[in-house]
Amino acid sequence: MLTLEYYGLKNQPMKKAKHLSRREREVMDIIFARHEATLSQIMEDMESPPTRPALRSILTILEGKDQLQHRQEGREFIYLPVHSREEVGQSTLSRVIGTFFGGSLKQAMAAYLSHPKTQLTEAEVAELRRFLDQTKTRKS
Repeated sequence: MLTLEYYGLKNQPMKKAKHLSRREREVMDIIFARHEATLSQIMEDMESPPTRPALRSILTILEGKDQLQHRQEGREFIYLPVHSREEVGQSTLSRVIGTFFGGSLKQAMAAYLSHPKTQLTEAEVAELRRFLDQTKTRKS
């Protein structure tokens, strides 16, 4: 069975990702897109922003969950992600595969690829084959 360990998806440098609420994920998406952001910039980018005190509370919670850090410039705080988008993505993917597919990347890929809305171009299929061949070679 192809497992997460086979593909190097376990034991990433990032600590176990903490569960994020919908609002917390929305804030993180905005900060990842901007690379860093002030409270006002985050509010501008939110579909339905909460009050300033509520957003400040969300940002404090995200700092407590080791997802954000800040620096101060004048009177404003500039918020930055603690981990790269790639680290967060790998950690989240590992958790999803572990939770829903018993740690089997093969099962996860089969579920994804068999979904009717999944459409891969020939170039994407070729790239996936190359990646799998390279991974197989490294593990041998």
